[in-house]
Amino acid sequence: MNVAVIQGGPSSEAEVSRASAAGVCAALEEAGHRVTRLELDAALAEKLRAGAFDVVFPVVHGAVGEDGSLQGLLEVLEVPYVGSGVLASALAMNKAVARVVLAAAGCPIARGCALERSSDALAAARRAREVAGPAVVVKPASSGSAIGVARLEATASDDDVARALEATWKLDATAIVESFVKGREVTCSVLDVRGSARVLAATEIASPMDAFYTYEARYAPGRSKHACPAPLGDALTTRVHEVALAAHAALGCRDLSRADFIVSANDVVLLEVNTLPGMTATSLYPEAAGVAGFSFSTLCDALVQNAQRRGRAARNAPLPLPA
Repeated sequence: MNVAVIQGGPSSEAEVSRASAAGVCAALEEAGHRVTRLELDAALAEKLRAGAFDVVFPVVHGAVGEDGSLQGLLEVLEVPYVGSGVLASALAMNKAVARVVLAAAGCPIARGCALERSSDALAAARRAREVAGPAVVVKPASSGSAIGVARLEATASDDDVARALEATWKLDATAIVESFVKGREVTCSVLDVRGSARVLAATEIASPMDAFYTYEARYAPGRSKHACPAPLGDALTTRVHEVALAAHAALGCRDLSRADFIVSANDVVLLEVNTLPGMTATSLYPEAAGVAGFSFSTLCDALVQNAQRRGRAARNAPLPLPA
């Protein structure tokens, strides 16, 4: 197949995207595909038209690429593509909306609220703590890779929380404030090809050099340690798997997703769902796929084959105006 791999874009995670794209290109070439890397920029539409591509594989993160914008362009161009469609991409990327959808589906999310940018950060901080409790996590509503995340213990002052909100509002007009749930950091991937979604083994993440799974811990080689399958015990493992599948379905994801959790001794809290998880050498999704028996080349090939089978979105024939 003639495959376009899209990378970059106007996002804080553009370099992560380019690193992922390099790996995906190599894997697809190993599987026998003809591959072209394209940058997510203003010239993309024309390059896609000129390339006569069979399938597009978006390997992008953050604004424009992961939030449904790129997916909308691909729908207009009628090109089959890997990953979730416009709506699921937009829902998952906007954590404020995703929280509502996931809660309605019965997924266990942390207590919290969304706060729009305000000139009175201190009042907003106090309101947030009334909802989420004294210990909180503050993060941008539409960002990933732990960029802009602040964790504040119960001993932090309201002024500290207000400063965290102001820093977050510099990145995003909406801040999410959630209860700071302590436990083990766990992620669980879903592979959804050939009409059947299957959960891959959950992975526990340890970041001994960092307070949590930060941007640096995610992408610097050796900065984090992964245990896959996660040693959670049968009951918690089953619960994590169930929630990952439920969240994938609730948001309407397809092809692939990865759900992030905090797991304590008796509880599971869903943090977010990623519709285009990282594909770098240190990324969690290909690692879990490998444990399930999928080489990186086999995984990428399965995803583009599935997109080709699905084809372009169905279109209704235009109706003539009544006489």
